[in-house]
Amino acid sequence: MEHRNLSETGVELPVSGLGTWNYTGGIEPLRTGISLGAWFIDTAESYGTDEVVGRAIQGNRKGVFLATKVSPRHFRQADVMTCADRSLRRLNTDYIDLYQLHWPNYTIPIAETIGAMELLVDRGKVRFIGVSNFHMHDLKNAQKAMTKHKIVSNQVRYNLIDRTIELGLLEYCRQQKITVIAHSPLASGPSRIMAKDPEGVLEKVARNRSKSAVQVALNWCILKPNIIAIPKASSMEHVREDCGASGWQLNAECLRLLDRAISFRRRGRVEATLRRLARRVLQNYGRQLGIAG
Repeated sequence: MEHRNLSETGVELPVSGLGTWNYTGGIEPLRTGISLGAWFIDTAESYGTDEVVGRAIQGNRKGVFLATKVSPRHFRQADVMTCADRSLRRLNTDYIDLYQLHWPNYTIPIAETIGAMELLVDRGKVRFIGVSNFHMHDLKNAQKAMTKHKIVSNQVRYNLIDRTIELGLLEYCRQQKITVIAHSPLASGPSRIMAKDPEGVLEKVARNRSKSAVQVALNWCILKPNIIAIPKASSMEHVREDCGASGWQLNAECLRLLDRAISFRRRGRVEATLRRLARRVLQNYGRQLGIAG
């Protein structure tokens, strides 16, 4: 498994880790991934997978880089601190390597939330601070709120058919030395990518390289120098397949064919702004009802 720097932390992570959103595989696929070099595991307060991750890493805590997230409805300082402690208990560990803000929350001052995250670092409960699903506007606001530590990562959707982050965010993160953690690197599943590939180019490239279509799609993603992917695999077979996406590279001709043949979207600035406004409205409404998130 190849490795890549996590921002400027001095920590190197495998270019392909283990995502656990909608994960149903139990401990063995996770342990298989760790044994194959995918020892970066990402979970979240809202996933409901903390306990299984905790069991999977039992006895091997120092051999795993563990990331989790706090939900936006818990962005008040006291709530952040409480939720971090709850995650630590569920994960059966005394520290979190990377603690991430799962989505922006426009009803709570970002400075309050960041202050809590930095306090967790100061207390040794968290090593590094990251964000997730933050557009450039949100990321810049979070950076401005930092007083003593640094945002080291932004976890966002990126795959062959959704390349929204290429419209500025990817380059901004590169310039700021913020590692991009690509969630959903296989979209909602390989069949979703195939549906956008009417000429079957992904399969053709895979056969040409003696790889699977999944491995080609993941390799396309992790070829970018500032990206780490976290595919979800609930079986040992799929974990092995995902780990086989590292250690080789698609050539320029393969990349050209994939870019030409596969339909993809890049959400523009207007759509991103409208989505942010919609989220703000929903969060304000939820706050009034006492369920903001």
